[in-house]
Amino acid sequence: MRTGGNRLDVEGITGAWAIIPTPAITAGDDWRTEDSVDYDEVSRAVAGLIEAGVDGIMCQGTFGEGATLTWEEKRKMTEVMVETAAGRVPIFAGVTTLNTRETVRQLRHVRDTGADGTMLGLPMWQEIDVPGAVQFYRDVAEAVPELAICIYANPEAFKFSFPTPFWAQVAEIPQVVSSKYINIAQLQLHTMASRKRVRFLPLEFDHRDAARMDPEFHTAFWSPCACTGPELTMHWRDIIREAARTGDWSRPDALYPRIMSVLSNLFPPGGFPEFSRYNIQLEKERINAAGWMNAGPCRPPYTTAPESYLAGARLAGTGWAELNRELLSGTL
Repeated sequence: MRTGGNRLDVEGITGAWAIIPTPAITAGDDWRTEDSVDYDEVSRAVAGLIEAGVDGIMCQGTFGEGATLTWEEKRKMTEVMVETAAGRVPIFAGVTTLNTRETVRQLRHVRDTGADGTMLGLPMWQEIDVPGAVQFYRDVAEAVPELAICIYANPEAFKFSFPTPFWAQVAEIPQVVSSKYINIAQLQLHTMASRKRVRFLPLEFDHRDAARMDPEFHTAFWSPCACTGPELTMHWRDIIREAARTGDWSRPDALYPRIMSVLSNLFPPGGFPEFSRYNIQLEKERINAAGWMNAGPCRPPYTTAPESYLAGARLAGTGWAELNRELLSGTL
């Protein structure tokens, strides 16, 4: 749903929101490459995700390599995504920078391309306090009021815990409609603090548990897996939607262990903190191994990772592709 000013609101945030990597050309891992983005693959992936049925697409976060893209690359990629989507699903572009002024400059271009919103993290040079974090989002919303904001709530990346008082205050900003959310341990607490003015998007494998907590409100999730074969992500969304409607959770409960047995390969010893050290490398390895999308090489300086970690990521990618083949053949 869009507001009177044609801005997406919380009621418009539902279903599966895919997050895509920024595909790189073969020479994308060379710092001498001035334009590293494979724009044809951007367009192909966006079109494929939309045709598969995703509800929204976000980009240029962590494994979207927002930190290693030039402004010219980010600008052109956003333009290609918006042109390809052609209004069929919302496009939220990532524009996380090191300061408010640069964020506003980039967001104004995102607005002018016709994108619907932004997936926006905090400036990450200096650790920020709650008043500073809230003011950042207030300033951005004031500067570019036409865009909806999805708060990118990654404590590892942004050195900020995103505590309950933060959510209580940013919920007062009309442009803040959703959050890319990592851990659902405090999901209900933060939902109550925000008075359901913010749609928290958990990871897709946490969506079952979130939907069980509040089937009427927890209706959306973010997907890092859609680019390894979107059909399984759409199936997961649909069987949870049906379970929330009927109260019969047998199908999600049966599929969940299969999904987790595959995705557990992605996380090295040490869990999420260790995974975060190599997020880009592992996610692109996983996506490339699955074969649905050609994410290409990683951009410098984030190009190396332990081989054992990369091997696990490849297993996560090929395992998801196998589950997808089972689904399409009717044997899953």
